[in-house]
Amino acid sequence: MRGVAACVLALGMLPGWASASAVEQFKTFVANTKSAKGDFVQQQVKMVDGSPKVSKTFNGTFVFARPGKFVWTYTKPYEQILQADGEQLYIFDKDLNQVTVKALGNALGSSPAAILFGSAGAADLEKNFSLKDVSAKQGMEWLEATAKAKDTQFDHIGIGLKDGVPVALELRDNFGQVSVITLKNLEKNPALKADYFKFVVPAGADVFRQ
Repeated sequence: MRGVAACVLALGMLPGWASASAVEQFKTFVANTKSAKGDFVQQQVKMVDGSPKVSKTFNGTFVFARPGKFVWTYTKPYEQILQADGEQLYIFDKDLNQVTVKALGNALGSSPAAILFGSAGAADLEKNFSLKDVSAKQGMEWLEATAKAKDTQFDHIGIGLKDGVPVALELRDNFGQVSVITLKNLEKNPALKADYFKFVVPAGADVFRQ
């Protein structure tokens, strides 16, 4: 899924975050945020001569509603949509005019996407992930999430928070590939139509089911 749309959100400024740990802040965020929308910048990072270098940059938008509904849209440098309606995941590649359909099932539970838009609440979050505080950096409080499932493809999921809001994600897969996602312009709990997450197959698109 080209870096995995696992991510998202930020909301308004809340008082008292200076004394709260990153894990406490994130649990509060999950409990109080049932839906959100915003923009993202996703960067793929490689180590070159011992220093991190950005190899690719993607831009896009996202909308989500818990549990398990989201639209993660890449707009640059190509157009691709990852959309979940709570039961199915649809991946639409505009250039190929091709849709791949997968059952959401339990797969979302241990994926980075579940961190922000999969869990119904903090209890579900802790059922799927072990959370721990790590050192602050770049002006943010950070936590590390480790999937409890043994078959996850990610060995590191970092979440950076500022004023109680997730604003950055660091994802490292089992092959050492790293994606850094910055979240912007978050709107908390926007009004969404009941059929917002219903996927409509574009005219003439080839559909493949997995």
